[in-house]
Amino acid sequence: ELAERGVATVDDALREVVGATVAQEGSFGGLASLFLRGGQSDYTKVLVDGVSLNDPGGAIDLAQVATENVDRIEIVRGPASVVYGSDAVSGVVQIFTRRGRGPVRAHVAVEDGTYDGLTPGVVPAPRGSRRSALRWEAGVSGGGNAMGYSLAVARASTPGLYGTPLYDNAYGRTVVSGLLRATPDARTDANLTIRYSDHTFHYPTDGAGQLVDANAFDHATTTTVGVNLGRFVLPDVETRLVLAEHRSSGGTDDQPDGPSDTVGYYASTTLATVERRRAEGRVNVYGARGVLTVGGSLEREAEQGADRYFSSYGNSTDQVDVKRLGSAAYVELQGDPVPRVSLNAGVRLDRSDAFGSFVTYRGGAVYRLPTGLHVRAMLGSGFKEPTFYQNFATGYVRGNPALKPEHSFSWEVGLDQTLDGGRVRLAATFFDQRFRDLIDYTGAPPSPSDPNYFNIAAAAARGLELSAEAAPFKTLDVRGGYTLLRTRVITAGFDPGPGALLVQDSSLLRRPAHAGFATLDYRPFSRGNLTLDVHYVGRRADLDYATYPAQRVVLPAYATVAAGAAFRLVRVADRETTLSLRVDNLLDVSYEEVLHFPARGRTVWVGARATF
Repeated sequence: ELAERGVATVDDALREVVGATVAQEGSFGGLASLFLRGGQSDYTKVLVDGVSLNDPGGAIDLAQVATENVDRIEIVRGPASVVYGSDAVSGVVQIFTRRGRGPVRAHVAVEDGTYDGLTPGVVPAPRGSRRSALRWEAGVSGGGNAMGYSLAVARASTPGLYGTPLYDNAYGRTVVSGLLRATPDARTDANLTIRYSDHTFHYPTDGAGQLVDANAFDHATTTTVGVNLGRFVLPDVETRLVLAEHRSSGGTDDQPDGPSDTVGYYASTTLATVERRRAEGRVNVYGARGVLTVGGSLEREAEQGADRYFSSYGNSTDQVDVKRLGSAAYVELQGDPVPRVSLNAGVRLDRSDAFGSFVTYRGGAVYRLPTGLHVRAMLGSGFKEPTFYQNFATGYVRGNPALKPEHSFSWEVGLDQTLDGGRVRLAATFFDQRFRDLIDYTGAPPSPSDPNYFNIAAAAARGLELSAEAAPFKTLDVRGGYTLLRTRVITAGFDPGPGALLVQDSSLLRRPAHAGFATLDYRPFSRGNLTLDVHYVGRRADLDYATYPAQRVVLPAYATVAAGAAFRLVRVADRETTLSLRVDNLLDVSYEEVLHFPARGRTVWVGARATF
């Protein structure tokens, strides 16, 4: 489904998930943040085959997480720290790599997209010269019961969005991913996941979206490795071992724009390497009415880096070399104690050499009526550890080693109904989340020796999620969703001004009160299908950094339409060639997900995919 809809990054996939809001700074390669159920952008844990992609403290740019060689993406809404630890405050997104099965099978795909560039300095910007983006992917997979594999390489590139040779945001990304699985006997299984990616993104804009720099760019390479081993030591007792490492190395480079660029702070380079290593073991004990899981983990987080700044006042260098060690133990019970009732409950203890001990919990229940109606309820807590910068910053900004984790308490109730033998599915969920001990920055600490970061603020997010799926005919599938969201700052941060992030009784930034989507997949004949996607995002607050001090503004609502068609040209045995045409932003709507960073206009994609 992702391939048919041309979904190339995880942030685009999540736009069709109720309760999720994605805000991207412009177009290809621009920072993409996820706000799940109104939580902060670092409140969702993102994993690939069990390996966390988040930086320490939860930050992640979803625009750099590609969907090539992906089998499926699973989403958990609500706190999940009992199993996943830090960062799983509002939910979890897990990406599963394609598992090779059957005869050796290869595929090659290429897609070319054209769109209008933007005239710099004009918002909303009129359309300019035509620009082009290219994506390609190649892969191979196969295997039997004892062993299987998949391997793929993909590349995406574009000259950028701004129609000028001097200022542009050119972007390129390469991804190599693979999975090797082995099942040596009926009681043992093993998986090895490897994923490498690199990207370069030129950013000619400042924080207010103004074109100010001709040659600044950021770059990064990331490597993800995961090993998952399992063995049934007894018929009802399974042991599992997970070894995971995620390593990212990158930074920014902003050289002088010319020989005369030597006034003020005229150049800088930053480079940092961030590592997260985890070893986790757990035991699953299966019984007639459920499963008991007991587990524990050890995790090491580290960052090393150096920043250099060049100015007419003199040059300076900042260096960082920090690490944190943490451990955790958890227990979870899932089962069906009586017919039609399912229960789950879990508790976790985390201990860190940075913030000490912290306890999280989660419990839920589902009651299944004979009519196909499921009634469910859940409550739980989650936490997010401070970032390295908030803990250990030195120089003009001083970190606070005594910071506590940000944490939440959440509850929800919901209904799920199936009709017409499963051809229609309806769901409704009301949720309420409270976020405590939010970390905020102050430029004027209580005393000169105090740090600049403190646990001070609190906020709330509550809302209603509605979703529906229907297959009225064998040739037609329809899905839709709507989210009503209300966010509010309960306890303000340090800055009381209108341009602050956490203003008393204000809404949280970039979270729309109303959002919805609808998708249609129509297959009029065996060799072809047509798709239609409609997305609506309501009004939401943002900050205008073009003024000083920054001012709070309201971004207007917008709706976009995308349409696509695919035709299978050749289909013989395992050989298949498919041609595709897709148009994003069909109506050429001008809109911004982040203030002063215009999104792409109408984009036409033409592609071909061959499997053999």
